Amino acid sequence: MRIGVPTEIKVHEYRVGLTPASVREITHRGHEVLVQAGAGGGVGCSDAAYRHAGARIVDTAEEVWRTAEMIVKVKEPQPEEYGLLREGQVLFTYLHLAADARLTRALLESGAVCIAYETVTAPDGSLPLLAPMSQVAGRMAAHVAAHCLEKEQGGMGVLMGGVPGVRPARVAIIGGGIVGENAARMALGLGADVVIIEKSPTRMQELERIFNHGVKTLHSTALTVEEEVARADAVICGVLVPGAAAPKLISREMVGGMKEGAVIVDVAIDQGGCTETSRPTTHDAPTYVVDGVVHYCVANMPGAVARTSAFALNNVTLPYVLTIADVGWRRALAADEHLLHGLNVAFGKVTYLAVAEALGLEYTDPRTILEGNA
Repeated sequence: MRIGVPTEIKVHEYRVGLTPASVREITHRGHEVLVQAGAGGGVGCSDAAYRHAGARIVDTAEEVWRTAEMIVKVKEPQPEEYGLLREGQVLFTYLHLAADARLTRALLESGAVCIAYETVTAPDGSLPLLAPMSQVAGRMAAHVAAHCLEKEQGGMGVLMGGVPGVRPARVAIIGGGIVGENAARMALGLGADVVIIEKSPTRMQELERIFNHGVKTLHSTALTVEEEVARADAVICGVLVPGAAAPKLISREMVGGMKEGAVIVDVAIDQGGCTETSRPTTHDAPTYVVDGVVHYCVANMPGAVARTSAFALNNVTLPYVLTIADVGWRRALAADEHLLHGLNVAFGKVTYLAVAEALGLEYTDPRTILEGNA
């Protein structure tokens, strides 16, 4: 199979779909890899390193998209790339379609086979291709919150860990999954007073064991969220419903009741965000203020630590890339129901139920695509 790796063009996105180490594994199996010149520069991977690994370097994105049978990316195609997709071409990347009707329409019109990292599952129900970026984003969220609490950033001027005689920041983390756990780990390390709001009793018990009672856990109810958001100096939103739009757990009214200079870091912004006041931002202009509350809603947070993120992502995506390349996407998806869960759009059909429901589109069972009946 011929696999293409274009340069990411989302604002301040420096990650790359395949590292030279991944390319080496792929070419060793007899496949061809085309890498756009400079694609790995943001993570310290030179064109020479890719050539040494067996890749062919091409000058333009258009050549990569035109000739590759499968495109391996990090972020969803940008508007400038919509016209480069073609029918039957495999796109393997993060998509987050439930919050992006325009992108979904473009993928439907292209006829491409679009497999989303974030909805591929593991036998235990976890999301193995989302997990490393959730770890990165969760850990970044605490650092971002600490930075945004500084007065010159618009915050209230509170040091996350306080000092002797002055209380630390109160950090409320909504969602105790991978994002929440990692955010709590870093916030706790900075000395913050941390509470995690979570709905699963089993998960709350796990978090108690993980942190040895160093963080407080509270059962998630509307009243609990309202009370803790009002008390918090910083709120980190990490709720995820796989493939679906994020629930709006924080209303505009609740934001208006927060402290002046408080901070919201909405890690769920890729899926639409957890607050009614959240809107996607970029690393160019990462924050805005609503009712005196600083909002950080960057949709590609891990792109700021591109090298760590790219290598962590490749660790988990490479086995799937190899499988699809070795046997083709139909056989690969037919043999692995967990990889099949990653199929979001194919041949003009929405094949992931949560996306169809979020956008009001017709749903097609992905098995009918595999059987060629759609």
